[in-house]
Amino acid sequence: MNRPVAAGLLGGIAIALGAFGAHGFKECLALLPEAVGWWQTATFYLLTHAVAIGAINSRSVWPSRLWVIGSTIFAGTLYAMALGAPRWLGAVTPVGGASLIAGWIILAWSARQES
Repeated sequence: MNRPVAAGLLGGIAIALGAFGAHGFKECLALLPEAVGWWQTATFYLLTHAVAIGAINSRSVWPSRLWVIGSTIFAGTLYAMALGAPRWLGAVTPVGGASLIAGWIILAWSARQES
């Protein structure tokens, strides 16, 4: 995986979806009380991990791989629920979160090994 490409794509998607949530989907998101919070959380996590993928300098490819997978699952399920998808997707969201956490732990472990 090319980290700058992944970072650029995830970052661009996060910005676009954040803008759509603030402007284009405003009425749709108003249908569910939790929808705006889900949308904002998804955008924040997606953008945060896009920046992290672009910024890390590690020999291990696993943190960025796990962040791409985790961001996609975590943010994707929240976006989907905010747009009216079934709430059972909320049970899948923690799988993405666990992947994000694992990426951070592996990054710390790799940095410890490299120093």
